[in-house]
Amino acid sequence: MLPVTDESLKKGADIIRNGGLVAFPTETVYGLGADAFNPQALARIFEVKNRPYFDPLIIHIASVNALEEVADFSLINEETRKKLLLLADNLWPGPLSIVLPKNKKIPGIATAGLQTAAIRFPSNETAQKLISLSGTAIAAPSANPFGSLSPTRAEHVRSGLGDKIDLILDGGVSQIGLESTVLDLTGEKIKILRPGGTQREAIENLIGCIETESGGQGAQKDHAFSSPGQMKSHYSPKTPLTVFSREEMINQPTEAICAGIERLALLFFDNATRDEWQKTEKHLKIAIIKVLSKTGDPAEAASNLFETLHEIDNSNISHIIAQLAPQHGLGEAINDRLIRASNI
Repeated sequence: MLPVTDESLKKGADIIRNGGLVAFPTETVYGLGADAFNPQALARIFEVKNRPYFDPLIIHIASVNALEEVADFSLINEETRKKLLLLADNLWPGPLSIVLPKNKKIPGIATAGLQTAAIRFPSNETAQKLISLSGTAIAAPSANPFGSLSPTRAEHVRSGLGDKIDLILDGGVSQIGLESTVLDLTGEKIKILRPGGTQREAIENLIGCIETESGGQGAQKDHAFSSPGQMKSHYSPKTPLTVFSREEMINQPTEAICAGIERLALLFFDNATRDEWQKTEKHLKIAIIKVLSKTGDPAEAASNLFETLHEIDNSNISHIIAQLAPQHGLGEAINDRLIRASNI
């Protein structure tokens, strides 16, 4: 694990070019990167993460001009191309992955055999430099064992993957702390396949109303997901987690919820809900009480979500009860991660 410097970036780029794996920071979470055109290197990603091969990877580029190297523009109609350029001009670089017809040079292992690929231009400077120095596109899922909490620090990567990878670039804490939004432009209707760091409202302001895919049905052996993060159980701490709405957190008798639980952690969205809960539950002994955002700011809550869950998960807790966020803006992505973590 090395701090981000010019030398460590050059070292990382050399590793990528030679078929190795590098964990690197992005504005969303830490990614585990390999040369997107090297099938052997891509296979190592799946092996190291114990990731099922039906779950495709996201292809990262360092400029909009690199799109044609990873996407097949001959299969994109004029209307879709206009929407793509609108999105790229306004929301890239940033936490938005766009599903497009893939360039034939992208190996099938990167896309779970699909003829489409999710492509992203990250805004994190370290990620951009690593991709540029590597001279290739970088395929990168989150740098953690499959299904577990996403890493927002280099230490999370080291704890989860240890010495299974060639280099971890330590760029500090991820700014956004949630994975990218995945938007599919290839179908008859434009859909969000995974809510994330780019808000639905920002997309709809540019290209009009979009739908949300009902993900998590479970992949069959002959059917791959269109994007990462569509499984029912995902982003999960080791500790069992249950989610409740704000009203349930305040009004439901916590004694009934806590029956037989020795060490309970409560995760509130904001201070106001915690304070309301404490009015009726002051006598109840809770091992840990955490708040994602004192003021209920969705961006702050999103950036703290995985960080806080990692902290709770390492505190010898028996069960986590988490409050769902208001279902708009980044709250949609926060709730998606909490619900998948609870596997309800």
